[in-house]
Amino acid sequence: MYKKVRDTKMGSKNSRHQDHHHRDSYDCRVSSNPSSSPNVASYADGRSKLQSKYSRIDDDYSSLEQVTKALSQAGLESSNLIVGIDFTKSNEWTGARSFHGESLHHLGDSMNPYEQAISIIGRTLPAFDEDNLIPCFGFGDATTHDQKVFSFYPDGQACNGFEEVLSRYREIVPHVNLAGPTSFAPIIKTAIEIVNSSGGQYHILLIIADGQVTRSGETVNGQLSPQEQNTINAIVNASNYPLSIVLVGVGDGPWDMMHKFDDNIPSRGFDNFQFVNFTEIMSKHIPMSKKEAEFALEALMEIPSQYKATIDLQLLG
Repeated sequence: MYKKVRDTKMGSKNSRHQDHHHRDSYDCRVSSNPSSSPNVASYADGRSKLQSKYSRIDDDYSSLEQVTKALSQAGLESSNLIVGIDFTKSNEWTGARSFHGESLHHLGDSMNPYEQAISIIGRTLPAFDEDNLIPCFGFGDATTHDQKVFSFYPDGQACNGFEEVLSRYREIVPHVNLAGPTSFAPIIKTAIEIVNSSGGQYHILLIIADGQVTRSGETVNGQLSPQEQNTINAIVNASNYPLSIVLVGVGDGPWDMMHKFDDNIPSRGFDNFQFVNFTEIMSKHIPMSKKEAEFALEALMEIPSQYKATIDLQLLG
């Protein structure tokens, strides 16, 4: 469990805070043990079909205006954002084709893919985040591996807006030792902790990562690796909470397992996971403004239906 350091409710319309120090903070040095999740290995046999009231949500919006209208019609007055950044070792080589052979975390005069994705989302999602306070975490480095996360700030405080997310990212990157393996379970579990501490308010977890969950050569074909199983367990468990998960893929991939996570994980309360291939969108031969709009649309378009599902399932606090 993550230690709660402050007792201010996050994201409440009745308690908007100008000072980001007032938001709930967490001591992220405590391990979030993926093995504590219930075993749902049987889910792998039925991944071709969602067995839930809310089956696959169609990608049926064609503009940001439609997404914004749908969010409003669904009753979404506010939401809270959480950001998780992948600091696994593979970032050093998965930019071979898409980022001129540089590490995806390379800091230079122009933005790297992580900075680009953060910047674009930063111009689209804040309209739904009333207090503009964004808890940010890293995972997969030499201190966390696939077991826990680290906060962008030592005391666990949230970043005040996406500008601070970007500036703090640039401050910490030179001091992070990339490692692995890759698992999204710890960041998803951290997001669930934050949702619980908020009294059950709706949250969007934005994960930006360079590759899919670790699958070693020792994993038997047709079976899941421990990291895959723990991630599936966490996604399924997260569907019991008012939490949407948006995974943005940067770098060269591969992304086949992420598409399976997006469409074929069964036994969830609702379809709570969306995968967006950032590299594929940004490599299109269209104006940059259109690339950015398409990426933002892909990231947001399932949120209205997911939010409606959390209302109908009475998951909101």
